[in-house]
Amino acid sequence: MIAYDTLSEAVNGLKDRGYKIDFNLSYDCISCHETPINLMPTEFEIVEVHRFEGMTNPSDSSVLYAIESKHGEKGLLVNAYGIYADPVSDEMIQKLRIHH
Repeated sequence: MIAYDTLSEAVNGLKDRGYKIDFNLSYDCISCHETPINLMPTEFEIVEVHRFEGMTNPSDSSVLYAIESKHGEKGLLVNAYGIYADPVSDEMIQKLRIHH
């Protein structure tokens, strides 16, 4: 796995490697607003995880997931972690937690 120094560097590097879809975290799935893709936790795998902390504020933290669906779609999901993380289902928490 390639180590990236910043979130933007990681996003650009992964997009260059084919992770083109921008996923959004919903309560019980990930989805893409530009396409009709909605993936439940059993329909995708997390291939890489990159965590970043803010330069001046450690609580300004994010995590970047490189995701591949069982159908071959590849994309990225960016989310905060810690107290700023989005509320999600228990199944989604388990899926994302495995890779921390």
